[in-house]
Amino acid sequence: MRSLQIAATGMQAQQTNIEVISNNIANISTTGFKRRRAEFQDLIYQNLRRTGSQSADTGTLLPSGAQLGLGVRTAAVYRISEQGNLQQTENRFDIAIRGNGYFQVLLPSGETAYTRDGTFGLSAEGTIVTAEGFTVQPAITIPPAARDVTINATGEVLAKIDGQVQPQNVGQIQLAIFANEGGLEAIGENLFLATPGSGDAQQGVPGAAGYGQVLQGFIETSNVNVVQEITALITAQRAYEMNSRVISASDEMLSTLTRLRG
Repeated sequence: MRSLQIAATGMQAQQTNIEVISNNIANISTTGFKRRRAEFQDLIYQNLRRTGSQSADTGTLLPSGAQLGLGVRTAAVYRISEQGNLQQTENRFDIAIRGNGYFQVLLPSGETAYTRDGTFGLSAEGTIVTAEGFTVQPAITIPPAARDVTINATGEVLAKIDGQVQPQNVGQIQLAIFANEGGLEAIGENLFLATPGSGDAQQGVPGAAGYGQVLQGFIETSNVNVVQEITALITAQRAYEMNSRVISASDEMLSTLTRLRG
């Protein structure tokens, strides 16, 4: 009774699907979050009659044969990298990316992580850091005497110093892009690490060819669409129920066999 195992793989697949959807909905308010989508593949097939094999000594061939599928498995969970909405915050150290690119963050381990979350602030030394206190790379320090800071679309950080007419350029924000963004490894806290699947980071100035621009006083919201997620949740729930009914039907068939008497 292969149907028991086949339906079980279907239930496991839909359980994974619902877990992915629930994570999307849970992060609907997470800054810079990119929604995920589960992708599935059918399992290996059993050939009861192989297509193209001889059906007679005269050389006639089977036109279609008979293959029996053995269920489904999770192939991947893709990250959808479409742009989220830009929300104005009025915080001068909040920075959003409009277009391609990731901010670079130095972790305590010495590794470089990447993020779309631009909710930045200043450390005690005046360095621009993330909400967790990790330094944004390249490191930019705001002078204590600065009374205003402007970050333009190309990432130049300009500080207005008392006694100076022209703003002082104190640093340049750089972005990183990847050949395959989907290959980045999520490590939590809105951070990603580069992997062999993503390729090495390619650094550049905001506004350059292939790189997005930055907007001061904005953050990028999650790109989760509630209506789409609820619709996908209902579909997954119904698919789970149908697979459970297959198991119930298979169980009834087995019960019928056990009641047969010679």
